[in-house]
Amino acid sequence: MQLIPIYRKVRKEDNEALAGMIRQVFEEHEAPTSGTVYSDPTTDDLYKLFHTGGSVLWVTEVDGIPVGCCGVYPTEGLESGCAELVKYYLSAEVRGQGIGRQLMEMCIHSARELGYHSLYLESMPHFSKAVRIYEKLGFRELAQPLGNSGHTTCSIWMLLEL
Repeated sequence: MQLIPIYRKVRKEDNEALAGMIRQVFEEHEAPTSGTVYSDPTTDDLYKLFHTGGSVLWVTEVDGIPVGCCGVYPTEGLESGCAELVKYYLSAEVRGQGIGRQLMEMCIHSARELGYHSLYLESMPHFSKAVRIYEKLGFRELAQPLGNSGHTTCSIWMLLEL
């Protein structure tokens, strides 16, 4: 059966499903929960978080259920014109079908439309498949973190010049 994904901006009613999906991805990959998005209180109200100016959260739904997300956010401490690529997570059942790449491309396009000249991201070795996608899209690895995300457990930092 072929999945028919719908791409749209986050809605208030997505909060619970997205928070659960994000935490499930961390558990599935046995990734640290402390100092990450897993324990970040904003994960429970992504709708509110992404009503910050200069931000957007794209959601993918299949059969009315959110199965993925990826966003652009003006993280505190980043230089002017730089935003962070955030909340890039997909449910296991939709991985490998191009949905994640589509979400990433939508975020890169949105970042340009929002006037950003670069996108920064943080990750960890537990999400190595996502890191390979970042590299294919032109992100380059950095030696140290940028900005003040508060996600102290991340050890991979990357930047894409738009």
